[in-house]
Amino acid sequence: MPGAWFLGVLFQCLWEGNIMKEDMEYRWFALRATYSRELKVQNSLNELGVRTFVPMMWRRREVGGQVEKKLVPAVSNLCFVYWTRSSVDSYIRSFGEKAPVNYYWDRTINRPLVIPGQAMEDFITVASSLDEDLIYLTEITEKLREGQTVEVIEGPFKGVTGRIVRIKKNRRVLVELPGFLAVTTNYLSPDALQLVEGE
Repeated sequence: MPGAWFLGVLFQCLWEGNIMKEDMEYRWFALRATYSRELKVQNSLNELGVRTFVPMMWRRREVGGQVEKKLVPAVSNLCFVYWTRSSVDSYIRSFGEKAPVNYYWDRTINRPLVIPGQAMEDFITVASSLDEDLIYLTEITEKLREGQTVEVIEGPFKGVTGRIVRIKKNRRVLVELPGFLAVTTNYLSPDALQLVEGE
């Protein structure tokens, strides 16, 4: 568990002046946990007072002739963290060579993947509903991106912006974390949607 060592590494980086201004800004980062330890990483970060999010879903399985529902991570090994780059770096280094987590990397700019703030908030709104009809997509085709951009104006997803898609013959709203992951709502009626002008 990181503690004094973590703070020491962070202060050392600050003292040496090798942290860029943008690395001191709070952003959403996607972290890859090893060996399905995403919930342990989340708990560790939460104990430090850091905001995190692990998308969860209900999984059904039959045990002894009875169906059990269990809440499990929707995407293996994934934990989102809202923190500064320098703090995440220090947190990872505090474990030494056996860090249970690392960044998802944006290879186009050779830096950790940063999730746009509004997209992440919309994603959290949809994923937090734990609706059993939500669908997670790790690959987003261009066809799915062709839908009109809408804002949900009523119901539990009110305020969420995304694209209209049809999956399993239902009209849904797709919220994408660009180039990384997406989640779709359950069926939404046309009355619950408002076209976003200029998109």
